[in-house]
Amino acid sequence: MLVKAQAEVKWLKSPPASGGVTWGVPWGKGVLQKEDEITITDSNNSAPLLQTWPLGYWPDGSVKWTGHAAVFTEESGSRFSLHKGKLQTTEHTLHITEEEDSITVNTGEMVCKLEKTGSSLFSSISISGEMMAKTGRLIALIEKRTGTDSHRTYQIERFESMINKVTVEQNGPVKAVIKAEGVHRGGGREKTWLPFAVRISFYAGVSAIRIMHTVFIDSDAEHEWVRGLGLECFAVFKGEPRNRHIRYAADSGIYSEPAQLLVTRRFNEANGFYEKQIAGQPVREDADSSALIRDASRNAVWNDFKLVQDSPLHYSVKKRTDRDCAWVDAIHGGRANGLMYAGGENGGIALGLRDFFEKYPSSLETSGLAADETKLTVWFWPPEAEAMDFRHYSKESHVESAYEGFSEMRSTAFGIANTSEVNLKCFTKPPSHEELDVLADEWQNPPLLICDPDYYYKTRALGMWSLKDKSGPFQAVLEEQLDEAFQFYKNEVDQRSWYGYWHYGDVMHTYDSVRHVWRYDLGGYAWQNTELVPNLWLWQTFLRSGREDVFRMAEAMTRHTSEVDCYHFGEYKGLGSRHNVLHWGCGCKEARISMAGLHKTYYFLTADERIGDILTEVKDADTALKRLDPMRAYYPKGAFPTHARVGPDWTAFCSNWLTQWERTGDTAYLAKIEKGISQLKALPLRLLSGPTFGYDPANAHLFHMGDGNEGGYHMVIAFGAPQVWMELSGLLEDEEWNEMLGEFGEFYLLSDEEKRRRSGGKLHDDLFHWPMFAALMAAYAAHRNQDRELAEKAWRLLLDEKQSHTPLPIAPKQADCWKSLAEIPWVTTNCISQWCLNTIAVLELLGDMLPSQEMQEKVIACKSGAVR
Repeated sequence: MLVKAQAEVKWLKSPPASGGVTWGVPWGKGVLQKEDEITITDSNNSAPLLQTWPLGYWPDGSVKWTGHAAVFTEESGSRFSLHKGKLQTTEHTLHITEEEDSITVNTGEMVCKLEKTGSSLFSSISISGEMMAKTGRLIALIEKRTGTDSHRTYQIERFESMINKVTVEQNGPVKAVIKAEGVHRGGGREKTWLPFAVRISFYAGVSAIRIMHTVFIDSDAEHEWVRGLGLECFAVFKGEPRNRHIRYAADSGIYSEPAQLLVTRRFNEANGFYEKQIAGQPVREDADSSALIRDASRNAVWNDFKLVQDSPLHYSVKKRTDRDCAWVDAIHGGRANGLMYAGGENGGIALGLRDFFEKYPSSLETSGLAADETKLTVWFWPPEAEAMDFRHYSKESHVESAYEGFSEMRSTAFGIANTSEVNLKCFTKPPSHEELDVLADEWQNPPLLICDPDYYYKTRALGMWSLKDKSGPFQAVLEEQLDEAFQFYKNEVDQRSWYGYWHYGDVMHTYDSVRHVWRYDLGGYAWQNTELVPNLWLWQTFLRSGREDVFRMAEAMTRHTSEVDCYHFGEYKGLGSRHNVLHWGCGCKEARISMAGLHKTYYFLTADERIGDILTEVKDADTALKRLDPMRAYYPKGAFPTHARVGPDWTAFCSNWLTQWERTGDTAYLAKIEKGISQLKALPLRLLSGPTFGYDPANAHLFHMGDGNEGGYHMVIAFGAPQVWMELSGLLEDEEWNEMLGEFGEFYLLSDEEKRRRSGGKLHDDLFHWPMFAALMAAYAAHRNQDRELAEKAWRLLLDEKQSHTPLPIAPKQADCWKSLAEIPWVTTNCISQWCLNTIAVLELLGDMLPSQEMQEKVIACKSGAVR
């Protein structure tokens, strides 16, 4: 399929008011070479300066994905064209000066000095030589508890960031990225705690920075509680207390307060000065205002303000005059928009925390608003909240009764992480409420340039999936059902309040129609944790629709599952934790949960540096199996270094290796994939062998242990294996591999008698559960062999609810119980994820071999009737 050397991009939602944007673009195989330069033009042939770098490569060495950065204004168009061309030059470019102990970044509008050692990430931010902010550092509060139930003591100690390493990751004409790594250190003590990685991004001509904060958990869950996590800096504001202001982006607008009110018992109306003050404008002393100002100077000076989002449905704003005085309630509201502005007559600073209510508890705090120095704090976890508790929910595991993975107690958060996004912008004069409103919305939903679905489809850069198809009534109804499935989960996030610092982005596993809740408290039926790959379903749904709401849900899931559900250091590094009441609670830690294919779509679409770290982390995740054998319950250690099932284990390794190969061009990782495939080719049952093998991570060797052994073939294909295998099919140009894929799909639907005959009695129906999971594989075989009988069987796996376990229509019903709810009583995320993924694939593979007319008419007759 021919793809031109040109890519059209458009805004996911809306352009930035004025600022930098980073995004990724795919290219067809052979279209773009490493040495080619790219330029960007809008509909008026205007060409902003573009920074470009490679993100991925095709097997022939041509560029598969490019990352881009550019700065846009309100006048920028809605669509742009990327094409080969000479890079533009401009006088407004970034400059980095690196010295032994510091790095200075000059954007042309702002100068920021970053430190390489000590506690400060940045020591100063200035505009036109005037200091705006200084001493930006991380803080953490540790809580320790001693005593008995009748007399308990809580001790809280403050830790500050200690920088160990600073790296200039990007240094281009448009964008610079500085990465700082370190730990938190307690005051006057040797103890260090909670490693961190912080990236600070700058754009040319922009007086704002983006701070990506990742904290890693190394707490002793039985003796240490995280009481607070934050980022603080100090600002220097000018002007009298009446002209010092705090403003918060609240539910639907800006809430504003000065440090000292211009309203008194004598001057209640104040001739418009009070209204001007509350609007955030300085009030100068003159003949008209002097009496008011003198009288108001006796009012209390409010130095400290804080907005605390303590639940997804409530926040409060409080203020006080001094740390030795009481906090006073100001306002209460629902969902704050995560921006705080503090400033004086010389302008000020806006700080924004993304996903503010979604990742509650969170807080924005100002201390000393009227003082010589004002402290501004973004709390990722505010001290007003209960301390983080990483202990397990039970003192024993519940394998048989509650679907937990292993009887071993391996519930630990040691090694997991969480990433938050902060924005900081400097103003040289007080901004209007409207400016701050726009900025708050932009920071919560960062602008992104995307391609049209048909362009993504034509490049084949993300494997095999179908474009939306409404060419006939049957296809239109299936598309409606796919939309309904997404809409249901989108609504459930809000209806069930699937929010929180450790939860946002995940969904739950199984619904309980008796209690009218998800089984949040029943072992392996609670949080999904990538089980049966809902990530892949959401990303394919976005690629074929281009919808912003789909992107945001997939983005949140990617951020959560790649950080919280995976281990980044420690005993389980490279593995993830299976679904459980707690995200880290299950005794089963496996590569299927952390595999790169779940996260790489987001990386390629956004060029996100943190996800890039995570993709690199898992490239050698197979080595972790020597520490924790996934089949230890079935096979003793000794004969082989460890064990691996052809899926989901080896398939996850292939996903990791494929991603490393395409990102770097390192053929050593391709060789690992090809070695495994060649070993399978040599076996009588090829891809149907095993499914469990002995495995040696030192050389990626699979040892055949016989066929029809432990593992189950539904486990082979339920965790993204078909998607990984189809992507490899498009890259390897290996006809025998394609033949093996077709053989697997055909075999899954054979009768028990025929399975036994073809396998010499080794394989039978008892090894092949959940045939709906194999619809893609069966459809591939039908498409490859043009087998209409097999195509009909593949369709029935999706459309016959006895086989699909997904009754159509997918339609929530109203339930009046403990509150009025929209629910689907039978729903499980396992079935919905797999039904949607397989339907998307079968529409692609069997679009020219539709099911029988009878089956089509049955599907067409279903009406959604979904509750909104």
